Amino acid sequence: MTDIKSLRRILNNYRTIAVVGLSGKWHRPSFFAAKYMLEHGYNIIPVNPNYDEIIGQKCYPDLASIPEPVDIVDLFQKPETMPEYARQAVSIGAQVLWMQLGIVNDEAANIAHSAGLEVVMDHCVKIEHARLFGGLNFIGVNTGVISSQRMKVIAN
Repeated sequence: MTDIKSLRRILNNYRTIAVVGLSGKWHRPSFFAAKYMLEHGYNIIPVNPNYDEIIGQKCYPDLASIPEPVDIVDLFQKPETMPEYARQAVSIGAQVLWMQLGIVNDEAANIAHSAGLEVVMDHCVKIEHARLFGGLNFIGVNTGVISSQRMKVIAN
């Protein structure tokens, strides 16, 4: 499910993302990705037993504790933990199991696929959203400036 058409459809159709392993530390990739998605209209549900709240959203200790439907389970966890999270994603009725950059686990993918979930592995939800819907430039953020001219560097 990593072709552009599938990724675009997933990010267009599914708006509630449970981010497992979301850190409350601003410099962590999970924090940056979740904050970006929240700012782009997604409902972000932090899942981390170490926090009560992250990015202004109530935090849950595990997927089973979330009281609302979840579309995407976005995993910032070690690859060997993926099969258990895949089973949990199936049990809560998620539509997509999303494993972040560097995470590939075929067993988890098979568990999710067998239950009818879509699977994305080794991709960042923030990077894919920015790439497909605008928001990336050479430093990874959208400056809002569209120009074919190079920036001028002013020396002091």
